[in-house]
Amino acid sequence: MTSDIQPPKTDGDLFAFLDSLGIGHATKTHQPVFTVAESVALRDEIPGGHTKNLFLKDKKDNYFLLTVEENASVDLKTIHAVIGAASRVSFGKPEKLMEYLGVIPGAVTAFGVINDTGRKVKLILDEDLMQNDIINAHPLRNDATTSIAAGDLLRFVEATGHEPLVLKVTS
Repeated sequence: MTSDIQPPKTDGDLFAFLDSLGIGHATKTHQPVFTVAESVALRDEIPGGHTKNLFLKDKKDNYFLLTVEENASVDLKTIHAVIGAASRVSFGKPEKLMEYLGVIPGAVTAFGVINDTGRKVKLILDEDLMQNDIINAHPLRNDATTSIAAGDLLRFVEATGHEPLVLKVTS
């Protein structure tokens, strides 16, 4: 490992960044959850839109993070046309997930773009998800959920140097 590689930012770094932007957020700690099914038990405790995240790549090694509402279905056979991929997409490897977004499988989150300083990942937020006043996502780890206003999520993404694309990606 070379010395110019930075360790991934932590949830503390994320919260400090949100604070520096004047963005309100609330975080609830819970048992680690790795799937949407495991996280359903938290719904009564945490109101708002809950996310499902797909880390995808195309044949030209373009990477995409799709953040959608937890129960939404995404057609992986056709989504490439919607998100501007060069080909059909497949799931990105865990090594690239850690390299670009600083998270492990099961902790994938829109907040991961804070670690994507090279802007290698295109973030797509589903327009149905963004209809919620509050969006809930992992704060770079899967044993907590951070709630943030939908508009503030867009501000956060922009502040990381990414263009937040809000597209209709679910059926």
